[in-house]
Amino acid sequence: MKDNIIKGCFLDSDSPDRIRVVENAFLPVIDGICRGIVPVIPEAYRGLPVTDYGDRLILPGMSDLHLHAPQFSFRGMGMDLELLDWLDTYTFPEEAKYSDPVYVEQAYGYFTDALVHSTTTRAAVFATIHPAATLDLMEQLERSGLQCFVGKVNMDRNCPDSVREPDVQSALRDTEAWIQAANSRFVRTKPILTPRFIPSCSDALMTGLKTLQTRYSLPLQSHLSENYGEIAWVRELSPAAKCYGDAYDRFGLFGGEHPCIMAHCVHSTDEELELIKRNGVYIAHSPESNMNLASGVAPVSRYLELGLRVGLATDVAGGSQISMLRAMMHAIQASKLRWRLLDDSIRPLSLEQAFYLATVGGGAFFGKVGRFAKGYDFDAVVLDDSSLSHPQPLDPRSRLERAVYLADDRHLFAKYVAGKKIF
Repeated sequence: MKDNIIKGCFLDSDSPDRIRVVENAFLPVIDGICRGIVPVIPEAYRGLPVTDYGDRLILPGMSDLHLHAPQFSFRGMGMDLELLDWLDTYTFPEEAKYSDPVYVEQAYGYFTDALVHSTTTRAAVFATIHPAATLDLMEQLERSGLQCFVGKVNMDRNCPDSVREPDVQSALRDTEAWIQAANSRFVRTKPILTPRFIPSCSDALMTGLKTLQTRYSLPLQSHLSENYGEIAWVRELSPAAKCYGDAYDRFGLFGGEHPCIMAHCVHSTDEELELIKRNGVYIAHSPESNMNLASGVAPVSRYLELGLRVGLATDVAGGSQISMLRAMMHAIQASKLRWRLLDDSIRPLSLEQAFYLATVGGGAFFGKVGRFAKGYDFDAVVLDDSSLSHPQPLDPRSRLERAVYLADDRHLFAKYVAGKKIF
């Protein structure tokens, strides 16, 4: 990694309601850290090389807070099913294949290559129950230069034998060995505890995972209040819990001392939202997945008004695309339908808010990530939108909006993660 100066047109967020645009400016990057956007190069940095991106759009790298690497192979399939039937028909049979190391290497290779050639610079990723396959995924992501949390999935009930842990003791032993191996081998790719969701994890397994979380000081990711059938099932399995979130919290696995991501939160009650806020839980809003699997549309603008921590997610393969640009588009579109058809008291998301979710909102889970402010990691994607022809000049915000709806990986010109140039 070399210290340098980036020149061009920068766009980032300093609040959910504003996109900052700074044209023809300079950004010194020292040890992978932004030193602030300036109109002229400061004296202290005048000897550094300058990379000039001209009129291209320089955006913060985007953080995908929730996606399933083994599901990448069947994205766009089974979209006529709801969540629980979709898991049984597509997800579990596919994840069973990850006991085969040859299949693992190929399938995770496709996934990693797609993630590299996207606007995603950081991600929280689900793998499968298989420790060796999960380490293979982490190895590929480590080599890619991206920065990710990856979870070996845990589940010991209400799932096929092919993807079920043999018993609680084996699950915890394998998970601990995986944690130790990952911590010793990887720098940019970190382990994250991953109980799939309450229906697939026994009380004994959850208790054991809490012990591991405390021992290794790990974050956690799971699913929450995605689908009405799922929520009803949790009520049956955890009758003492006050809400779905409380079913995690009674084991100490719902934020607080250790960072936590809960995907979806489509149907969270006021009581659950209060628990989310109190414990500092991150919500991974997955708009396309929630539409595809007929789960609903989360009232995300309300979550922002409540001061909750919210990021954006593709949730492949519930979501059909790995693009965070498309996730922004889907978030805006879904929120408009919710506002028009369900509840006009909750306003739809703006471009500014969707951009915030994709950058600062999710980036905060990884630290000082998602902005070009002084002290933030230099994560960036450079978009060349020149092929998106238009008969008149457009301002940078308008060009960003068009890119959200029209651009794809072919428009990605350069990419950086923590100051390291990926391409």
